[in-house]
Amino acid sequence: MKGFLKGSATAMITPFTETGVDLEAFGEMMEYQIANGTDALVVLGTTGEPAVMTDEEKTTLMRYAVKKAAGRVKVIFGSGSNCTARAVKASVLAESLGADGVLAVTPYYNKCTQQGLYEYYEAIAGAIKIPVICYNVPSRTGVNLLPETMARIADIPNIAGIKEASGNMTQVLETARLIRGKCDLYSGEDALNLPILCAGGTAVISVVSNLAPKEVKSMTEAVRAGKLTEAIALHDLLLPLAKACFTEVNPIPVKEGANLLGFRAGAPVAPLTRLEKAHREQLASAMRDLGLIK
Repeated sequence: MKGFLKGSATAMITPFTETGVDLEAFGEMMEYQIANGTDALVVLGTTGEPAVMTDEEKTTLMRYAVKKAAGRVKVIFGSGSNCTARAVKASVLAESLGADGVLAVTPYYNKCTQQGLYEYYEAIAGAIKIPVICYNVPSRTGVNLLPETMARIADIPNIAGIKEASGNMTQVLETARLIRGKCDLYSGEDALNLPILCAGGTAVISVVSNLAPKEVKSMTEAVRAGKLTEAIALHDLLLPLAKACFTEVNPIPVKEGANLLGFRAGAPVAPLTRLEKAHREQLASAMRDLGLIK
């Protein structure tokens, strides 16, 4: 299927207190995104630290996000797992709670075959009616969703597209070529947002837009309008921030960036740690250059 997601989507961080998820702080972050034109919120993706959350915490956050969004913005829930049955169960739950779509990362650690990847997405998509976004991030999962496999998956009716974060532009371009006309391509790597959009990508699923939603959205709009000089200028402005957001494992830097903006993002959950001082200075400098903080 085509046309599910256009523009900018934010891979939302999850703020925690010592007792669990801080729903009030999360709601403030949602309002910041909506006020600055973000088209969709991805909740419980990698940036949201779902691996350290209980099933009850995830369900509570999903319910809250749907209610808070109130139809003003699309809400997409992360539902991937290294167990197909658990991924299917999570996707069914997301649909029942009112999700507009799900984002399913490839199975991690198990390192299944390409046929295993096809059957994984076939099972998820077959269990629900809402759109499914595939997510390829081999640096985290240890498995790479190849273009030829994605071309097969794209024939499944409610597969909306693929979030590509392989970092391999040759592969991204081949995937784009093979799925064109079937489903959509989304950038999952902020440093490559511009070239992926120019290659036919319809949206970005961005970490940086937690901090600079207006600027990220403006860049996507410039590409869509064919204003490439403007898009390049915006991408050039955003690139130092993108680099700063990945000096350490995501979401360590972006959570600190949210704290710098005045949100109660808190610290990442162990085994992740707080951002090191030198990287914090780099992040703050990039944010100042964009006028996000003083």
